[in-house]
Amino acid sequence: MNRRWTLASSVAGAVVVALDGTVLTVAQPRLQRELGASLAEVQWTSTAYLVAVASLLVFAGRLGDRYGQRRVFALGMLGFGAASAGIGVAPGVGWVIGLRALQGVFGALLQPATLGMLRAAFAPERLATPLAVRTAAIGLAAAAGPLVGGALVTALGWRAVFFVNVVPALVFGLPALLRPQRNTLAGPRAPLDAPGAVLLAVTLCCLVHALTLRPVSGAELAVAAVAAAVLVRHERRTAGPLLSPAVIGSRAIGAALGVLVVVSAALFGALFVATYVLQGRLGLDPLSSALRSLPLAVLMVASAALCPVLLRRLGVRGTTTAATALLALGVLVLSGAASAPAFGCAFALLGAGFGTVMVAATQVVVRRAEVTEAGVAGGLQQMALNVGPAVGVATASTLMGTGTGPALLALAGVAALGVPLARALPGTGGERATSAPDGVASITPAADERVRGGAPAGR
Repeated sequence: MNRRWTLASSVAGAVVVALDGTVLTVAQPRLQRELGASLAEVQWTSTAYLVAVASLLVFAGRLGDRYGQRRVFALGMLGFGAASAGIGVAPGVGWVIGLRALQGVFGALLQPATLGMLRAAFAPERLATPLAVRTAAIGLAAAAGPLVGGALVTALGWRAVFFVNVVPALVFGLPALLRPQRNTLAGPRAPLDAPGAVLLAVTLCCLVHALTLRPVSGAELAVAAVAAAVLVRHERRTAGPLLSPAVIGSRAIGAALGVLVVVSAALFGALFVATYVLQGRLGLDPLSSALRSLPLAVLMVASAALCPVLLRRLGVRGTTTAATALLALGVLVLSGAASAPAFGCAFALLGAGFGTVMVAATQVVVRRAEVTEAGVAGGLQQMALNVGPAVGVATASTLMGTGTGPALLALAGVAALGVPLARALPGTGGERATSAPDGVASITPAADERVRGGAPAGR
């Protein structure tokens, strides 16, 4: 499968997942009325998916490393489409919830593979451009989702929004499945580490579910903490860990994942609060509210497209630090916004910051992992982008009682935590730049980041 088709497949997979999440929000009120569901049941149509996908992302990435990213992508894409079609004909809300959980399982297979395929198809110094295209497409999907969903629900009903996934699943899933896959990886297959996968799934399942509850469940957070401690002990002792030292032992990858968690927490927490400000305090309808936030999507697309140039000129550290600060400034502006221009400025800053961070930090995570670990790296990146929003919304909902202003100021502080983390990323002084045809500098790990024999030097 050539690079163009690989990029198109990666973008299609990312867009299908992004679009599915945004259109569901629009469809839920109609779904509730037609199926006679309670509010709690409707919330579980989202929660079941989030818990399933977050729990399995890293293990799904390992499956791609072991059996081939394209094969796992095909299974995820086709399964996601089939589950979507099943939801479209579901007779009751219980079926919808169960199929949403199944959709989350296939989404977990799909998402890391979209990054793993790019890592396998493109040289490390050329990754910035395809990642920028992928991020820009996600921004477009996020902007188009409410409009597409609203049009489909109004004209055809809530079931129509799920049938949208079927065609791209077939168009991109079938060729990936039917075309023979050459085994290009030398050496033994990546170990699966089933006990580690179970412990990680329990940790993430309890963490994400606890954060989706109102109020947040302290008991489930405690279970998540215990499972995490047992996981750490297991991973240190097992011969073939799921979270290999080559990935989690990298200071740069750890910093990049930390940045993704805090900026996604700040962004989604701020959007949660902004919805109440726009629709509650200002009395705007959902469409008018969505139009006010449109600069976020526009600037996210534009900043993703410009990020490769910034990486060439400023390096990863400078680009990510500036973008994280920009996002924190956007949350600050939002905390005091009262007019349309102020809201537009705030959303533009949020979009510009987040789009840039997404490309820059994701590039660090994916390119610093070996091809044999690309799936796990992709799973960790996706995990960060699932845990971060859950943390951000939980923080926002907890602080909303003190007022929207204080809640947004706290979220600005969360975003600011990304600045010191970004300073730990590789900078131009610690990299060896090489010329690449797409104009993006190659980054070579500094001495303390180089890996020998699958483990960090000096271990």
